[in-house]
Amino acid sequence: MPRLRLAWLALAASAGPALAHGGAHPLPQDPPGWTWDPAITLPLLLSAGLYLAGAVRLFGRARRGRRRLSGRIALFACGWLLLAVATVSPLHEAGERSFTLHMIEHEIIMLPAALLLATSSPIATMLWALPRALRSALAGAGRSPWIAAPWRFLTDPVVATLMQGAAMVVWHVPALFDRALGHAGWHIAQHLSFLLTALLFWWSMTRPRNRGAAAVCLFLTSLLGGALGALMALSSSPWYAGYAAMGMAPFGLTPTEDQAFAGLVMWVPGGLVHAGAALLLIGRYVVGARAAPLPLPRNVPAH
Repeated sequence: MPRLRLAWLALAASAGPALAHGGAHPLPQDPPGWTWDPAITLPLLLSAGLYLAGAVRLFGRARRGRRRLSGRIALFACGWLLLAVATVSPLHEAGERSFTLHMIEHEIIMLPAALLLATSSPIATMLWALPRALRSALAGAGRSPWIAAPWRFLTDPVVATLMQGAAMVVWHVPALFDRALGHAGWHIAQHLSFLLTALLFWWSMTRPRNRGAAAVCLFLTSLLGGALGALMALSSSPWYAGYAAMGMAPFGLTPTEDQAFAGLVMWVPGGLVHAGAALLLIGRYVVGARAAPLPLPRNVPAH
């Protein structure tokens, strides 16, 4: 029997004590499989169907913008596939048995998947999948102050950053993380809050009303994620009872070592993505400032 399968079986055999702590799902005595929970798969399929239908309709009407639309479709497809990998593939079940794999799942949701989805203009495209009357009604409602003002508030870079930072910190509190690890409904709520706050965050970062403020928010987010990851990586004891009670993690890692690798995943890749995006925004700001014409002094004719 392959070593990896033996590792999963050994982990499943040691999972009983974890149930007494209320910090883990009952684990099958098999390698992790695909997750077909309708609460996860149906929203994924619905979003894909709406976007595809809207994109097909837009593509048929487009004359000059087909190349741009094709780029947005590719962005959505890549983001959607990454989100499906994180939530439906065996990575999801494996994350219930290894904190490192769980952290990789979270990073996929909040970094590449959310970034690609936010930049694909999903709302505008999905609206085109609806009948004309309903599409017009929703578009009109979106322009009303009752929706436009809250949306503008939620997509402000500072507000979006605070919401995402709060989700990151609150869900990594041991009591809440163990509850999410031990109950499917709480687990879905955890991932949904990560996804929604990350979508708002990246929406505000990719359409900034103030590039300087957005760059600062990106740097602060990299510092927050890096600090949280560093605390995990450097801790001498595991934070979460669910993983600690399982004993040896896959690949022969102790709970403390598994947590250290999870902290490094949050610390390094997450910090690099946010810091890189901040530098990109600063670069665009500098280039734009150089290209902008200098203001003329008062009372000096233009010619």
